[in-house]
Amino acid sequence: MPRGCGLSDPRPAGGSMIDHWIADLDAVLDAAGSQSAILLGVGDTGALVLKYYAQRPSRCSGLMLINTSAGVAAAPDYPQGHAPDELHAIGERIRARWGREDADPSMSSGLPNTAQARFVARLQRAMASPKAMQENLESVARIDSRDVLASVSVPTLVTTRSGLTIFTAEQARYLADHIPGAQFAEHPGNPQVAWEDAERLQQLIEEFVTGQRHAHAPQRLLATVLLTDIVDSTRQLAKVGDAAWRAQLDRHDTIVREGITRHGGRLVDQAGDGTLATFGTPGDAIDCALALCEALAALKIEIRAGLHIGEIELREEGRIGGMAVHIGARVLGRAEKGEVLISRTVRDVLIGSTFYDFKERGIHTLKGVPSKWPLYAVELAKRS
Repeated sequence: MPRGCGLSDPRPAGGSMIDHWIADLDAVLDAAGSQSAILLGVGDTGALVLKYYAQRPSRCSGLMLINTSAGVAAAPDYPQGHAPDELHAIGERIRARWGREDADPSMSSGLPNTAQARFVARLQRAMASPKAMQENLESVARIDSRDVLASVSVPTLVTTRSGLTIFTAEQARYLADHIPGAQFAEHPGNPQVAWEDAERLQQLIEEFVTGQRHAHAPQRLLATVLLTDIVDSTRQLAKVGDAAWRAQLDRHDTIVREGITRHGGRLVDQAGDGTLATFGTPGDAIDCALALCEALAALKIEIRAGLHIGEIELREEGRIGGMAVHIGARVLGRAEKGEVLISRTVRDVLIGSTFYDFKERGIHTLKGVPSKWPLYAVELAKRS
């Protein structure tokens, strides 16, 4: 880490931050016995890596610039940067929110008051104080490495995610456009989820460094799968017409996206009148499904929901697969209008919970799924 972060030395009181950082990187490469290395710049280190390349080109065999920029401050010929008032506001927000579990998602990369937000808050507190981070941003804002870009003659990878707040996708595209022969990749992503694209990024880096991408065994994890769809969507389309139905779908999509995010889930796919999402706990998924049914019913949009818990397979581009998804889809197919239907697996996980009431909906044969499946409609428990 640069000086002023983590266990590194404090930020230098005098001299150029760039000179101090270049000396530090020289020391690291010397200690590693490296004469030339592929250098990685992430976030606030991208401009510093470029300055190092300008002064030590023989020690650099390649550049990887990830979620970063050549400069964050705007200039007359650089509208991609932030205006002074924007930078001041970002710095103030960092100082006010740094290390807090209820932080603004754009600063904490995690939904407020979730396990991820708590982890990120602890990491931030271990990294630096709020004042030090604000000062670091002010120092980085004074660095402009755009004059280096045209002289870069080593292989370069530039990658970014859409929706980033400080080091924006527009700044990353500027990097790629001005570095000769740079490889560029921009991925959609939820800025509220930290390292959402870590596996995809790992594959990009592996291919850039080695020249080939190894086949990886599918990664699997336990998750609750939530599927929803609009009941009688074709009939409603015929009744109201294309334009009005499109407006209804837009309202539906917005409410579903916001509801999934608010309950800590991840939207996997939203196409037509159907939605697929995953959650870390069945309780969060049920709460989300019940809230969506109520919110959409108020707009006269009737949906149904199906839930199952099991192992899912993580695939490229954020997609998922596996038997758990198929079972969830089959459960959805048995749900009635306005109903949240769950598999027995979900019910069994929640046995003992006082938050929900479960009503038996019979034993069903689910197409393509072995055995017979008891299904249950779930509602919030009534409080006396």
